[in-house]
Order: sequence, then C-alpha cells, then structure tokens
Amino acid sequence: MLTAFARAFKTPDLRKKLLFTLGIIVIYRLGAHVPIPGIDYSNVQTCMDVSKSTTGLFGLVNMFSGGALLQITVFALGIMPYITASIILQLLTVVIPRLEALKKEGQAGTAKITQYTRYLTVALAILQGTGLVATARTGALFQGCPVASQIVPDQSIFITVTMVITMTAGTCVMMWLGELITDKGIGNGMSILMFISIAATFPSALWAIKQGGSLADGWIEFGTVILVGLVMVGLVVFVEQAQRRIPVQYAKRMVGRRSYGGTSTYIPLKVNQAGVIPVIFASSLLYIPALVAQFAGGDSSWKLWIDDHLTKGNHPIYIVTYFLLIVFFAFFYVAISFNPEEVADNMKKYGGFIPGIRAGRPTAEYLSYVLNRITWPGSLYLGLIALVPTMALVGFGANQNFPFGGTSILIIVGVGLETVKQIESQLQQRNYEGFLR
Repeated sequence: MLTAFARAFKTPDLRKKLLFTLGIIVIYRLGAHVPIPGIDYSNVQTCMDVSKSTTGLFGLVNMFSGGALLQITVFALGIMPYITASIILQLLTVVIPRLEALKKEGQAGTAKITQYTRYLTVALAILQGTGLVATARTGALFQGCPVASQIVPDQSIFITVTMVITMTAGTCVMMWLGELITDKGIGNGMSILMFISIAATFPSALWAIKQGGSLADGWIEFGTVILVGLVMVGLVVFVEQAQRRIPVQYAKRMVGRRSYGGTSTYIPLKVNQAGVIPVIFASSLLYIPALVAQFAGGDSSWKLWIDDHLTKGNHPIYIVTYFLLIVFFAFFYVAISFNPEEVADNMKKYGGFIPGIRAGRPTAEYLSYVLNRITWPGSLYLGLIALVPTMALVGFGANQNFPFGGTSILIIVGVGLETVKQIESQLQQRNYEGFLR
C-alpha cells in the first residue's frame, strides 16, 4: 500500500491532483479556526473548556463542521446546509414533475438541479446562521457555562447581520472549495470535506476519553476504544461492500450484418442501499422537539418531559425512538431512490431479462421483493451502528465523545473507500497494481 502511494506521487498528473486536494484541505482547516466578527473568542474558549461534550443539540452539526460550530468560526455551519439542500432536492425530484423531467435531460438538467441546490444552500445557511447567532446571544449554545451569555458582547442589528453574512459566505466558500476538488482534485469534493471535518474531531475525542479514564491513567480505556474502533471499521467495510447481484441477460439481435447484445451482467443491490441518509434524517427529526423546548419559555410539563426523555441520549425512550426512525427512513429512502418499475422498463426496452423471470411487471415485483429482503438487515445494521455512541455514553460517562460509531464512522469508511477506488483506477490505467495485490 505504501508503494502504491509512492507510485501515485510519481505519476505527474495524479500527483498534481493529490497536491491540489491537500492544498484545498489546508485552506479549509484554516477557515475552520478563524472566528467571525462580533465574537468574544476568550469567552468561547472558556465555555469550550467547561462544556467539552458535543452530544447534545448541536452535536451533529458540530461534527460536520469539524468542531467549528461551537468555536463560532467562518466555517461554523460546515457542509450541513449543502447536505440538507441536496437531500431536499432529491426528495422533491420524486414529487415535482418539473424536477423529474430535468433529471432525465442528462447533463444540462443535472446542471440546473445543481444550481437550484446552490440557491437552497444559501437560503438554509442564512436560516441556520440566524439560529446559531440567536442561540449564542441567549447563552444556550453552551449549557452550564457561566460566561455563555457574554459570547456576543455587542447585540446590535448591524453586528448580528454581519455575523450571519460572514457565516453564509463561509458556507458558499466551502461549496466552491468542494467543487474545485471535484473538478481538479481526487474524489467528490463535498465528501472529502465531510471526511476531513469528521476526522479532525477524532484526536481530541480520543484524548478526552484517555483523560477521563481511571484505569492505568486512562490508557486501558483508550486502548479499548481503539480496539472497538478497529472492529467497527471492519464491520462497516464488510457491510458497505456487501451486494446482492441480480443476474441480467441481454438477448442477441441482428442489425444488418452485425450482432448486438447477448451479454451477461448484473444489477448490484447494496445491503445498505440508503447509505448514511436515514441516520441524518432521524437525528434531525429528533432535534426538532429538543430545539422547540430549548427556546420555549417557562417550565411547562411538556417541556420538562422533552428535556428528560428526548434530550438525553441515554434515555430508553430516546434510544427506541431513534432506532425505529432509522429503520423507517431506511425503507423510505430506498423506496424513493430506487424505482423497480423504471429499472424493469429499461431492461425490457433494451432486451434484457432476469433468468427465470418474465420481463415487465414480474421483473419489477421480483426486484421489489429482493430489495425489501436486503433492506431489513441494512436498516437494522444502520440502527445498531448509530446506537454505538449512545452505548459508549453509558460506558465512558456523559461528558465523553465516542468517535467510532454512528454517522461519523459510516461517512469516514464510505468516503475513504470511494476515494481509494478512484486513485486505484487511475493507477491501474498506467499498468500499476493499485492498492490491493
């Protein structure tokens, strides 16, 4: 593997792409540490030392921003507005006929949908930036910090608007950096930035577990977490690569004197067809009642119930609800992203058929049957992986963050595998062995 990396840097065009990607990553990490105007950074650091845990309301967004959210920097919103906008456009494509027609137009339609995604990203960034500034002004961003209400000393309209504009501009710059990586670097730019954001939080989270441990100065807990992390990575790689390959045979047809078709291929149905989207959906949905309760005044009974049952990640009601939402959204997302009838029609149009299954409606019913069968283990796997940080919360204490689990490990492994495959394919084009012999 190290030899393959050396060969990658010896290839001029591949070396240029790798160095360009590394340069963009450095710029991105620098922007994640530049505070926005109007923030008392010393008070932010004080609250960061007091409230080290990010398992609460803003944990997901803070993870996607690489820890920049709680530091209220230029890239505080991270890539989350773009992810949300992409998911919304993907869901609307199924509902709105105009967007569905654009999707079928090819490259021109895809470019138009990408433009809509950018506009929606800016709108969501303004909305989320306003919410973050309002939360920082009230002191609710850091629970239990004595100087949390003094993070924004000047609460005038001008300073507030400047802070929102700065964070929105930071999100736009991140979009631009991600597209630059996609065009001139290696891998998908947005995925690479997500990978870097999550990986950047690993060292501090692991060191916090070591410092909070009590056995052999925390080294036993530290080693246990590393071991569990390696097992988790192996499990995720195994399931993410698992496929149900449905064989497809294409009939021969004569066009003039030439024969076309007659080839055999397969439809790869992944066990985890939905990816990490169900976990994001479930996390976002569970944050809504907690967000409403946080901004609601008074101590009403419903607010206290939400604080006790849906805000604490180790409560049984929270765990069961989270797991069921992940299973539901896994089936929901697979249903809207994979259309068996469309696949069956395309196969019939080009003379393809599944051996032993009639073309047309029987093929669509067979694909639906297989898809439902493999979605069950995929959804249960997603639910169990997402609950690993919750179990670690109970085992290692409420103030510690378990990095290997949930959304983080799924994105880290998925993006890592795709990026390595792209590098390997470019190496193999030059008669190199790639990463795996």
